[in-house]
Amino acid sequence: MQASDFSKKYRSGGLNIGTKVVASNLNVAWSISWGPDNWIWYTEQSGTVSKVNPETGEKKMLLKLPQVYRFRSLGLLGMAIHPDKKLPYVFLDYTVKEGTSISSMLVRYTYQTDTLVDPVVLLKDIPGATGHNGSRVIIAPDGKLMMTTGDATKRNNAQDPASINGKILRINIDGSIPVDNPWPGSAVWSIGHRNAQGLVFDNKGNLFSSEHGDAIDDELNLIKRGGNYGWPFVEGLCDTEKEKEFCKTNHVIEPLKAWTPVIAPAAIAYYDSPAIPEWRNSVLLVTLKTQSLRILKLNDLRNAVISEKVHLDHEYGRLRGVCVSPAGDIYVSTSNRDWNPSEGYPKKEDDRIIKIFKSSTPKIVVATKNKVNQPVKVKPKALAHPGAAIYNNYCASCHKSDAKGLAGLFPPLRGTPRVLGSSNNLLSAILKGVSGPITVKGQKYNSEMPAFNFLKDKEVAALASYIRSNFGNTATVVTEKDVANVRKAIK
Repeated sequence: MQASDFSKKYRSGGLNIGTKVVASNLNVAWSISWGPDNWIWYTEQSGTVSKVNPETGEKKMLLKLPQVYRFRSLGLLGMAIHPDKKLPYVFLDYTVKEGTSISSMLVRYTYQTDTLVDPVVLLKDIPGATGHNGSRVIIAPDGKLMMTTGDATKRNNAQDPASINGKILRINIDGSIPVDNPWPGSAVWSIGHRNAQGLVFDNKGNLFSSEHGDAIDDELNLIKRGGNYGWPFVEGLCDTEKEKEFCKTNHVIEPLKAWTPVIAPAAIAYYDSPAIPEWRNSVLLVTLKTQSLRILKLNDLRNAVISEKVHLDHEYGRLRGVCVSPAGDIYVSTSNRDWNPSEGYPKKEDDRIIKIFKSSTPKIVVATKNKVNQPVKVKPKALAHPGAAIYNNYCASCHKSDAKGLAGLFPPLRGTPRVLGSSNNLLSAILKGVSGPITVKGQKYNSEMPAFNFLKDKEVAALASYIRSNFGNTATVVTEKDVANVRKAIK
């Protein structure tokens, strides 16, 4: 069965890049791995493990997990395949719900022919929430199992070594605790993480993670045994007075790179293949918000990012997974049927797994059986209002470009009392954030909104004025003095 979608060639970042869709009609391929049979194995967030032949597009389901709880960012997430064929194990992390209690569990399966059997629970009752549950799973060069956990929206978890949340974990493949872990008897390997969703070793045994920040500072980190990565008291670099003091006292390890505005980093892979020599010794990072593949070139010591190049910029929508084949081809998976799709998605054949390879021709050539599905790169509209760019960077991913929000998840900003009433109400929300249940236009919401108090008074005034005077809103503008007064009042 041939993959029925398009292939494309184009010039990007000085390279001639080819792409080809090898699988379509998936339901958020959250984790993808190159399998022992040279097929691509993938989890779908809805609860299935399958594989696809990258040459023919043939698919086979290996496992269906009806107990998976799929909601927002929850579901069947991380997967790791043991590299030793004498140990035919597949490790899965997924969310379950009993009553009102949400938790995650890590389970080991055995691969036999085209099925997964004999489940063994390695970790269970990992406290969960409706967000920030991690979780990426990988096998270390020494055969240990590494796993990321989110802070489960409880910030203080991340700094508590006794909590399993907000951590990177390390266990044996039978679920026992390695004797050389930094905290005796604990699975915890490093602390101070908010919600790491990427994890990879390079070919020298260095461990890297990608991590979601709050309103600022998404991160790429070099993970050390027993390291403290700062959250929730440090975001990105140690660059404020409070952060500097905490970093000094707690020996916080700063990220190799941080991004503000945030990019929503997902999976990472290490690339050192001669197939694309320009990308050797790089961390490959896929992103959700900025819908891109980023090539993060490392220095020889692997302790700094020396360059960043962006590819697939808004070509296929949100990107969730990435893996590298032995031949040096790169595969990424889209995440357009998840809880927060970007504008214009999902497309008819989403979600997809896409092959990326170096091409010999720069000219754009489209060969397709279904040309109506070829990607169209939409040029962003001109942003005339000074607050428009700020809104686009920090608000549009949730409240959407038309300010209509997302039903049941993110409230609208059109014609609502908080927006149209006293400007102090909107300014307070921007500067303090919003937490807990609220009701907007008769609809209940319970999503966390981060504080944007890092913005300057001029920027907050521009943002609030833009919201209050667009999207059908006709309220008065906000001044810098208004912002300063509210900032002073809420301190």
